[in-house]
Amino acid sequence: MPAARKDEFYPSALDNKPVKNDLKGVDRNDILDIVTVVIILMLSGISLISIIAKWPWYITFINVSILAIISFAIAYRVVIVRPDHLRAQQSDLILRIAREAISFMRKGLSPETADAVCRIILRNSTAAVSVAITDRQSVLGFAGVGNDHHSAGRSIVTRATKDVINTNISQVLTTKHEIGCPDPKCPLVAAIVVPLKSQGSAIGTLKFYYDDDRHLNETELAMAEGLASLLSTQLEIHELEEQAALTTEMELKALQAQINPHFLFNTLNTISSFIRTDPNTARELLKKFATFYRHTLEHVDEEVTLADELDFLEQYFSLEKARFGDRLSLEMDIEEDLRDFAMPAFMLQPLVENCVGHAMRETGEPLHITVTASQDADFVYMGVEDDGCGIPEERLATIFDQHSGKGLGIALRNVRDRLIGVYGRKSKFNIESSHGKGTKAYFVIAKES
Repeated sequence: MPAARKDEFYPSALDNKPVKNDLKGVDRNDILDIVTVVIILMLSGISLISIIAKWPWYITFINVSILAIISFAIAYRVVIVRPDHLRAQQSDLILRIAREAISFMRKGLSPETADAVCRIILRNSTAAVSVAITDRQSVLGFAGVGNDHHSAGRSIVTRATKDVINTNISQVLTTKHEIGCPDPKCPLVAAIVVPLKSQGSAIGTLKFYYDDDRHLNETELAMAEGLASLLSTQLEIHELEEQAALTTEMELKALQAQINPHFLFNTLNTISSFIRTDPNTARELLKKFATFYRHTLEHVDEEVTLADELDFLEQYFSLEKARFGDRLSLEMDIEEDLRDFAMPAFMLQPLVENCVGHAMRETGEPLHITVTASQDADFVYMGVEDDGCGIPEERLATIFDQHSGKGLGIALRNVRDRLIGVYGRKSKFNIESSHGKGTKAYFVIAKES
């Protein structure tokens, strides 16, 4: 039987354990329920006796009337008042868990933070016997019953969890078969799986497991989704904080990578050599260098059009061309309708600089660089391709690692991180390279982002 989606899940009654009063140890609503039942039983008994004993009709009428009034009051309380009380308890529980978990989720989604949050939720849970958190590929944290075989670190195996990630829709699993645990002795027989989201896309799931499917009710589902929403908010805050830190870092990287000391020295040395042999060329190069340098300082954290980015790129390349001459060539294949496309500054120039700095062959063969920009109905595609020496396979595998080295890795990581920070996770940055044949770096921007 397929897993039930949220809009297919309509339990007949609430089965939530009440949050007890910390002072008296018993919920006042429980006491009121007990007293009400006792009164109803007493009145029902009196009414029965009055009928059997043939008491005056008005005594029977009074008893039945009182019984009807009390029954109406109970119905009103159950239908109107009690749900409000349960919702208040549920909200208080969610906020209590969120207060404990916030310090962990602000650090991002990792095995350490996921494990801590799972334990917090389980400690405060009403009916769940286990809690798990996943990213898009694997289980990051698990706490509770079944932790002997539902261990963190394994890949996601349940189809329902993958469906939740792909559809962004909560699912309720009502059988062991739907959970898909390979252990035949697993005590987990039901589950609620809800997506954790960032910028509208699922980046993982929060899963509540139960040892009895009778615990599957709207209260549990609402609590799971409420917690997932709060945790998702904290994850988005974490990403925003990372992006803010990256923006500040990029202001320095723009001077370190785009205007690095080697480039400054080589450019000034080239201009100096032209002063003696070709003063007019030296004057033009000096103007371009000044414009290039000013552009770097003024637009480091601004949005520019693709046309502006290409102008800046041409200024940079003209300075490198003056140095390397015929060993460098640049071609541009740009769709005209994209020239007004808005984008962050310094997205293409670092890729071209990587070509110049890392792709030129020691044999002195010319390096041909091609910059492209195109689009379809859903995406914008931009890329930089060269026919240089390429990137070794072992270097390519670790090129985005945080500690992979300087130069090439730093510039590419910056482009990738800024792309995701601005356009979201639907946008992508990829590198393809064949050692000895060339490299292609390109990014895809989702238009709806």
